[in-house]
Amino acid sequence: MKRGRLRVLLGAAPGVGKTYTMLEEGRRLLGEGKDVVVAVVETHDRAATAAMLVGLPVIARMQVEHRGVELSEMDVVAVRDRHPQLALVDELAHTNAPGSANEKRWQDVQLLLEAGIDVISTVNIQHIESLNDVVQQITGVPQRETVPDAVLRAADQIEVVDLAPQALRDRLAEGLVYPSARVDAALSNYFRLGNLTALRELALLWLADEVDNALQSYRAEHGISDKWEARERVVVALTGGREGETLLRRGARIAARSAGGELLAVHVTGQDGLRDSHPGALSAQRALVEELGGTYHQVVGDDTSKALVEFAQAANATQLVIGVSRRTRLMAALTGPGIGATVIRESGDIDVHIVTHSAAGGKLRLPRLGGALSVKRRMAGFVLALLGGPLVTWLLVTFRSDESITSDVLSYQFLVVIVALVGGLYPALFAALLSGLTLDFYFVEPIYTITIDEPLHVLALVLYVVNAGLVSYVVDQAARRSRTAMRAAAESELLATVAGSVLRGQDALQALVTRTREAFGLTGVQLRTNGTVLYSDGEPAGIATGADAGPAVTTLPVGPAAELELHGADLDASERRLLAVITTQMSAALEHTDLERTAGEMGPLAAADRMRSALLAAVGHDLRRPLSAATAAVSGLLSTDVTLSAADRRELLTTADESLGALAALVTNLLDVSRLQAGALAVSLEPVDAADVVLPALDELGLGPATVDLDLPAGLSAMSADAGLLQRVIVNILANAVRFSPADQRVRVAASEFADTVEIRIMDRGPGIPADRRSDVFVPFQRLGDTDNLTGLGLGLAVSKGFVEGMSGTLDAEDTPGGGVTMVIALKAQPLTEGRA
Repeated sequence: MKRGRLRVLLGAAPGVGKTYTMLEEGRRLLGEGKDVVVAVVETHDRAATAAMLVGLPVIARMQVEHRGVELSEMDVVAVRDRHPQLALVDELAHTNAPGSANEKRWQDVQLLLEAGIDVISTVNIQHIESLNDVVQQITGVPQRETVPDAVLRAADQIEVVDLAPQALRDRLAEGLVYPSARVDAALSNYFRLGNLTALRELALLWLADEVDNALQSYRAEHGISDKWEARERVVVALTGGREGETLLRRGARIAARSAGGELLAVHVTGQDGLRDSHPGALSAQRALVEELGGTYHQVVGDDTSKALVEFAQAANATQLVIGVSRRTRLMAALTGPGIGATVIRESGDIDVHIVTHSAAGGKLRLPRLGGALSVKRRMAGFVLALLGGPLVTWLLVTFRSDESITSDVLSYQFLVVIVALVGGLYPALFAALLSGLTLDFYFVEPIYTITIDEPLHVLALVLYVVNAGLVSYVVDQAARRSRTAMRAAAESELLATVAGSVLRGQDALQALVTRTREAFGLTGVQLRTNGTVLYSDGEPAGIATGADAGPAVTTLPVGPAAELELHGADLDASERRLLAVITTQMSAALEHTDLERTAGEMGPLAAADRMRSALLAAVGHDLRRPLSAATAAVSGLLSTDVTLSAADRRELLTTADESLGALAALVTNLLDVSRLQAGALAVSLEPVDAADVVLPALDELGLGPATVDLDLPAGLSAMSADAGLLQRVIVNILANAVRFSPADQRVRVAASEFADTVEIRIMDRGPGIPADRRSDVFVPFQRLGDTDNLTGLGLGLAVSKGFVEGMSGTLDAEDTPGGGVTMVIALKAQPLTEGRA
């Protein structure tokens, strides 16, 4: 029998529409004449989902009894006996009731597939076994129902049912996913915008990985070994020239053609430094890279082509974008193949794009002589002498005459100068000696013999050598000075790059460590202090693999207490000079970090000073008011000049009592703030039931069902809290909520449990708090413009937040759906001790 096909609808979170989409597809196929049945669907009381069931054949569920409770599960036997073409099976990760034939629903689905029945099923990303721990880290919620990855990867078709995170939150707020009583807790916990965004990305990445695996399997099955790249990683080579912007934009367009494409820009700095007369161009191009969403890298290499290809290969690049050479044909003929030709030859599987630009093939100019004379250039000088000498001799012999001796001498002298310019001293001396002997042999009587019997002949040979030495000396001096100048330019560029990294918001020390490794081509760099690694980049010598000798390790002091450890090739003297500058910057950065730490330690002192100033200002008015009222009332009672009626006496006593009560509350809050500021808050944590603190708080405020709605579910875990402090927190928040709520609206107090946290949510329907001012309500002496002088010092929420944080919890303000403010008290869940359960 042919095995059935499995189609899985994958969602990032509950409520994205997987079940609805499954039923919608079932209705479509049923309309096309296919035999479709609903094996099991969970509507979760969603009206739209239930409506989609209308008209679809439904297989009755079987009833399973467990501990006196009737549970309904999919009847696999009934579905197999019915043998439809397609069965709709919701919630693939579901765990069956004890006593069922199979433990998991996905095992039931396997039976249907083996019977030749096609199945469409649904699953959320959090139920995939390999992602279970990742989802728990994101959401804080462990998932006990999972599906093995092998089951999903064996599916014939997997589709992501996608919904934007904010759209899902909007659906949740409208009550389309969960009942209204669960909406607030869900929005603030599992369905946070950050959680949903991360889960959505996780689902898309998992599916993309599944597509890659399927592609690899297809290639293996069909014996395809050529490189197939679904995602592009594009490396753009920057020279510092003005064409860089054109190259970057072309590279960005190539990367954008593939989903998930990456853009990397690299600038190779060699011993000859920058090769462009516009040093500001590279800085502007770096900023453009960041705007385009790419990353900027800088490496050092004497061979630009080799360094560029090695970087691209190390970055697993699929595309390499370089600019067409700015050299003219004359320059190309004189200096040989350019960077582009070398890169193409060495790039291997990497595609190379050579992009034309306005600076290509500029006006005619002589080639630049860059850097000190290399071995390659000296060898070129010897080759020129060996090839040019015979060629000049053949031409001169062919056109020789009795009057041509002067032109013969000058021709050989010109050859010596050319060799000196190309190869330096030793090739020039070789050419001078060879030219002198050849001139004597072919053009000086007696011909075809080498005889130096006249002083003039000796003088001519000496002049040849002296001229060659002088020209070579000038060439070498110019090369050394050019090398020094260009090296300084390269060092300046490196330092500017480091400074730019810091100014663009990177950590100063990490930027210095990273750029040091990249600039000198090291395998690893570590900044240590007292044996502790503060910052590192790359691999240290003990970890890197390679030859038996291993990379060299160099240690340089950084300030009085730190050191920089370099792993890789030995550095020459010029590189060590540059490192001395970098270590000086590191020392300054370390000192700056120490100063910031000291300033941070001074922050609490400054805050305490501001607190004292605010306290004095508050005491000058807010404490004086109830004190003055109480004093006036007591003075009136003690006065003998006025006869008071019983009603007057009662009013004065009431005023004195209220004023002294307000004064006591203000002093208590002030003392609490002082304890919090001093870190002297005494907290005794124990398991506390939410009802044990909420109900006494309502009694203390004299609030009843006409003012407050309660939602305290039974079976809720206890909180790890100090009952007395928590009750004071709830009293403070409830008093504020009642004060700001309209007379016809009741305050709602709800408790819920999420992961290992119990939350108490106190919701009002007042005017709310602007998002940019929410943190201010927890600052002492802040009343958000409330200046009626009847609300105290603005300490209630500050004290409440301090109390909650003292109990290792959090107190936050959120918007109430429909308007208002919700204060959320979150504390760790803790089992109730015996005797309190």
